[in-house]
Amino acid sequence: PASAVLITGESGTGKELVARAIHSASARVHGPFHTLNCSAIPAGLVESELFGHRKGSFTGAIEDRAGCFESADGGTLFLDEIGDMPAEAQAKLLRVLENRVIRRVGEQKDITVDVRIISATNKDLKKAIADGSFRQDLYYRLNALEIIVPPLRDRPEDIPLLIEHCCAHYALQLKRERPSIERSVYDSLRGYSFPGNIREL
Repeated sequence: PASAVLITGESGTGKELVARAIHSASARVHGPFHTLNCSAIPAGLVESELFGHRKGSFTGAIEDRAGCFESADGGTLFLDEIGDMPAEAQAKLLRVLENRVIRRVGEQKDITVDVRIISATNKDLKKAIADGSFRQDLYYRLNALEIIVPPLRDRPEDIPLLIEHCCAHYALQLKRERPSIERSVYDSLRGYSFPGNIREL
């Protein structure tokens, strides 16, 4: 299986775009790219979201449903905000990463999956390990390769490139002429700290 990648950086730095770029440049480009925001799921539903469930296995399970691992089979599963995953779900995720086998909630049948894991967080996972909120063994499984995305304030030379890209993209989308940007605008923007990073820009 492809190596797991951990993408770290402040909020708004474009971690999901980096994940999509990795997927697009990989041998899995023709497979699915499936995203799960680990911070947006109630703790009791994480297992169902990851592994799927059988109809009637719990209140609200009105039909059989594939989870993220099945949906991403042959491709990439992007686990965003991995630092917010509940402890119980961390243990279950670790087992899947070790043996590449899942089981839907309410079923007895195992399903083998071939999924590349890319995860992202704006949290300091080493600090989370130290305070007991994140598993060290899971961290090493997820962190075969770490990509640190620096904040925009540390790379002001990227601001003109990003602006040019956005201008071209939206001009095409809106069917309008691409606007020209005066150098003084770039100079002003390079002097701003952009606490919201690329998302704010």
